[in-house]
Amino acid sequence: MSATTKSKGEMTRDRILEIAESAVLAKGFSNTSIDEIIAEAELTKSGFFYHFRDKTELARALLSRSFEKDDIILGGIFERARELSDDPLHAFLVGLRMLAETMGNMDKAHPGCMVATVTYHDKQFNDDIRTMNRNGMVRWRALFLSFLEEIVQTYPPREDVDVDALADMLSVTVEGGIILSKVFDDPKVLADQIMQYRTFIRLLFQGN
Repeated sequence: MSATTKSKGEMTRDRILEIAESAVLAKGFSNTSIDEIIAEAELTKSGFFYHFRDKTELARALLSRSFEKDDIILGGIFERARELSDDPLHAFLVGLRMLAETMGNMDKAHPGCMVATVTYHDKQFNDDIRTMNRNGMVRWRALFLSFLEEIVQTYPPREDVDVDALADMLSVTVEGGIILSKVFDDPKVLADQIMQYRTFIRLLFQGN
């Protein structure tokens, strides 16, 4: 069996997570029952609990899976952007454009964000899951800061700016764009918001 071939158990676990993710993003954790996940996955209860002890463990796996996917997408986009330009500002602007194009080329509006779902209902979760959520956002901040801290050394900003807040602003823009794209059922809305952030960055550091 090749390294990329998944076992039956791994495929079953992935199937459970796919079903659970769709349900949770559509209805939230509290309105998603284990029974409905079991029914759609065509499993027995013992089959479900073989993979996940309880709903908390399922939530932890969903959050981890979400961050892994986002880290691959964001990491890949901005790593490629660095390869395309040695100039940190130009590389960041290229990365933002590629991110906008990736989001805009989705067939449907973004289905939602597990980070936001956990945050909105954080009283349902333990400290471990809340810490996972925070650490994931810190990784995003660090990725964007890796560009912004280099940018300010070469391009003094036209206004006083907190680079930590500026890095977080991209996360805020994406999360808010996801909400708007769902409201209008249009992936282009999210892409447009990212491009507005890109314009702000260009004007802040480069001017007209």
